[in-house]
Amino acid sequence: MRFQTFWYQATLRTLCVSAFILLSCSCFAQETTGSKQYTTIDYAPFNDNGGHWYSIADKHNLINPLPDRPRYKPTEIANIADNMLLFQKNNGGWPKNYDFFAILSPEQVKIIKDAKSEINTTFDNGNTYTQIAALAIAYHATKADKYKAGCIKGLEFIIKSQYGNGGWPQYYPIEKNNYSSHITYNDDAMLGVMLLLKDILDGNELYTFVDTKLRGKLLATYNKGLDCIIKTQIVDNGKLTAWCQQYDEKTMQPAWARKFEPPCICNKESASLVLFLMSIDHPNQQIINAVQNAVVWFDESIIHNTRIKTIPAPRVVTQYKVSEHDRVLVIDSTAPSIWTRYYELKTHRPMFCNRDSKVVYSLAEVARERRDGYGWYTYDPQKVMNKYPAWQRKWAVEKDVLKNK
Repeated sequence: MRFQTFWYQATLRTLCVSAFILLSCSCFAQETTGSKQYTTIDYAPFNDNGGHWYSIADKHNLINPLPDRPRYKPTEIANIADNMLLFQKNNGGWPKNYDFFAILSPEQVKIIKDAKSEINTTFDNGNTYTQIAALAIAYHATKADKYKAGCIKGLEFIIKSQYGNGGWPQYYPIEKNNYSSHITYNDDAMLGVMLLLKDILDGNELYTFVDTKLRGKLLATYNKGLDCIIKTQIVDNGKLTAWCQQYDEKTMQPAWARKFEPPCICNKESASLVLFLMSIDHPNQQIINAVQNAVVWFDESIIHNTRIKTIPAPRVVTQYKVSEHDRVLVIDSTAPSIWTRYYELKTHRPMFCNRDSKVVYSLAEVARERRDGYGWYTYDPQKVMNKYPAWQRKWAVEKDVLKNK
């Protein structure tokens, strides 16, 4: 089965963090008394990896797809988990942009085995935390110790790759002189790690093999990560707002990543962080304040009467992608609330950016390849706004920041 093209698959990225959690809470076909019978490992959390592998012939990949090769079905748990172990590096992490469900040739298997010591391990594109969750399902289903060992090795990788300030880089070991060393909320990389840790600490039955000593380490790791999230919420013009996609790992200030990803307030990734904070039972006052201020920010940054329309366009080939569509802004009084992904620091103007790092203030000013190839607008904050009333009544009954709105 071939994946659809990468840029289409990229639109599924927002599903990946929540989908990987489904690996450990809904990918089963039946229940037995007192426990769940897990029978599948879902494709969805790994779509971003496979989408890149099938759509981009990367000379840096150890292997590239062979024509017309089959994939394991989600029910073939042991075979899928063996693939996860095959790709796991000696340091416990995983590389990105391979199809972990691919049925590999003997030659491909040998190449991957021989590269165990090659360190290119990352949390980008939904990596490492997703494989750990998959291995936990495999261990629960088969009781094969090798899957438990791989899972624990991955958890130890998460612990040792965390910065002292609680953040995680995009790659570990750290790549010097590279934005990948930044604390990375972009595409929910750090959030995926935090959701996995929360799942373990909340008592998910898949992780009963995690002993007291390791659980204690994971709790300390989780608490440091939570503290990092709280501390990196942007104070702008004297007010708490939301978050940037990435932060300098030393100063903990918003930082550039790719040339079109500037320091700014980023509503897409911020929405994911707020939903995570809202999922915490008995939140302390710091968490409550973080959520309340972010909700105010989302309310103030809503864009009304605007819809983004994808239209056919002449085929354009660049070194980054092939584009056959364009995106245009349409004024529509019936359109639901929408937000831009980026808001400029200090001015709070909706902003966009080209590959030359030049900031512009309308979608039309973005070059065609980037206009069609990046998610400049988002509906994700609406998920926060929808959940806020019930959350406020439960955890912040004395203060409704949206009252009279």
